[in-house]
Amino acid sequence: MYEALRAYFVENRPSAEVAEAFGYTPGSFRVLCHQFRRDDDPAFFLKALHGPRTQPKKSAARELIVQLRKQNHSVYEISEDLKSRQIPLSPTAVREVLREEGFAPLPRRLDDERPYRLGPTAEPIADVRSLSLSPRTVSTSCGGLFLFVPDLVRLGLDKMAAAAHLPGSRMIPAEHALRACLALKLWCVERRSHVMALVADEGLALFAGLNAIPKKSFLSEYSSRVDPTRNSRLLAKWHQLVEGQHLFAGDSFNLDFHSVPYYGDDPVLERHYVSARSRRQPSVLAFLAQDAQGRAFCYSNADIRKGEEPEEIFRFIAFWKHTHGQNPRHLVFDSRLTTYQSLARLEKMGITFITLRRRTAKLLEEIDALPRSAWQTIELDVPTRKYKTPRIHENTVVLAGATLRQIYIRDLGHDEPTLLLTNDRRTCASKLITRYAQRMLIENALSDAVRFFHMDALSSAVGLKVDFDMTLLVIASGLYRLMAKRMRGYADAQARQVFRDLIDTPADVTVAEKEIVVKLHRRAHLPIILASGLLDKAVKVPWWHGRALHFTT
Repeated sequence: MYEALRAYFVENRPSAEVAEAFGYTPGSFRVLCHQFRRDDDPAFFLKALHGPRTQPKKSAARELIVQLRKQNHSVYEISEDLKSRQIPLSPTAVREVLREEGFAPLPRRLDDERPYRLGPTAEPIADVRSLSLSPRTVSTSCGGLFLFVPDLVRLGLDKMAAAAHLPGSRMIPAEHALRACLALKLWCVERRSHVMALVADEGLALFAGLNAIPKKSFLSEYSSRVDPTRNSRLLAKWHQLVEGQHLFAGDSFNLDFHSVPYYGDDPVLERHYVSARSRRQPSVLAFLAQDAQGRAFCYSNADIRKGEEPEEIFRFIAFWKHTHGQNPRHLVFDSRLTTYQSLARLEKMGITFITLRRRTAKLLEEIDALPRSAWQTIELDVPTRKYKTPRIHENTVVLAGATLRQIYIRDLGHDEPTLLLTNDRRTCASKLITRYAQRMLIENALSDAVRFFHMDALSSAVGLKVDFDMTLLVIASGLYRLMAKRMRGYADAQARQVFRDLIDTPADVTVAEKEIVVKLHRRAHLPIILASGLLDKAVKVPWWHGRALHFTT
C-alpha cells in the first residue's frame, strides 16, 4: 500500500497504471487515495495481533478429560459428558487435548460394548405387502396430492404401467413404482435425493399405495431400467387414456429443443448450447412437443445424439400417427430445429409448418436492397402487442427442391428483419405472424417446467434417467392442466401457480374400515376447490383394496 501511494503521490504516475501494477482495481485504488488524503496519521505498518497464549475452555476441562479417558470413554462420549457439565467442547478439541497429554486412540469397540446413545431412526423399507390399512389418523404435509387421485382412478393410471411393461417386483409392483415416481413430480420435488425429507410422511406413501415411499437409491436405479421403448409405450398409453378429455386438440403443435445441463465430469456427454447460460456445455438434449390449444406437453424424448436433431420431428410425426391414426396437421418451430431437406420432406408429406429462416449476410444484403415500394404495412390483430403494424415483403423460394412461401418482416421491435418460411399458401401474412408469435407458449411452458418441475435439475450423466423423467414431466403437466381446467379462474394458470394456491396444503388422513377420509386444512383458496365439485363424490381406489376416498374440510 505504501509503495502504491508513493508511486501515485510522489512519482506522479497515473492512477490506472499504479492500480494495475500493484494489484488494485481502478475504483478501489481511488478509494484508497481518498482515504489517505483524509487521514491525518496514516498507519502503513500494522502490528500483528497475536491470539491468546492459553485456551481457557481446554484448560478448564483438561483434568476432567484425562480422568474420563482413564475410564476408557471415547472422544464423543467425553464431549457429551462435558456438555452435560456446562463445559461445551467439541470432539475435535477433546481429541487435541488427549493427543497433547500423550493418549493413544482407543481400539475399535464392538457395538454391544458401546454405551447406549440415541441414534437416527430407521424408516421402513417400501413393500406393498406391508401396507397397513388399520384404522388410524395421520398428518401429512402432502394433503393436496390426494386431489389428483380421482383423475388417476378415472383415467386408469394402473393400465399405463402394464401397457408399457414397466419393471416391478413383489415388494414394489410396476404400478406402485409409477405412482411413487409421479408423486414426486407432482409434488415439485427437485431431485430424487430430496425424497429423504419425505420418507416419514405416511400420506405420501399412502398416495402411492405403499407402506413407505421408496428411497432415493431405488428411484434412481428404477429410472435407468425404463428404456426408450417403454417410455414410448408409456406416452402412447397416456394419449389413449386422456382421449376425450380435451387435453390434446391435435390441430397445431409447438416444437422445441431444450438442453438439460450437466455440471459433473463425464466425457460421454455431448456439449449442447444452453440458452440460460448462453454457452455450450455438457448436457442432455431433450425434445418436447406441446399442443398449442391444450397448452399441455404431449411428447418428449431425451435420447437424442448430435446429428439426430432434424430426424426428431419425424419421430414425433410417427408417434402421433401411431397413436392417433393420422399425421399432425400443423407444426410450428424455430430455425434451429431442422434443415431445408427436412422442410422439403414435410412438404411432400402434406404437413403444414411455420418456421424461421436463418439470416445470412447474403439474405440481409438482398433485404436491404429492396426499394421502399416493395414493402407493405399490415396490422396484427393482437391488442396487447406493442408492435402491431410491421412492414412485410413476400416472395417464393426454392429450398432443397421445395417451393416455399417466404415473408420478410420489419418493425417487430428487432434490429434485424425476421424471415418466416411456410408451406401455407392460403393464410394471410398477419395470421401467420400471429401464429408464430404464439409459439412463445412453449417457451413459457418450458420456463414453468424448469422452475416447477425442475427440468434442469436432472443432472445425470445417464440419458435413460433423463428420458424417463421427461416422460413423467409430460404426464404430470397433463394432470396439472386437467386440474387447472376444473378450477374456476385457473384455466390458463401454470402448474406452479396451481400448486401454490390449491395443491400445497397439509391434511389429516383418517383410515377407516370402508373409506379413507382426507381432511384438508383451511386455506384462502379452499373455496375454489369446493366449488369445483371435486370433493362432492367419493371415489373407490383400487390400490387401497377398494376403500373409497372421501374429502372433508
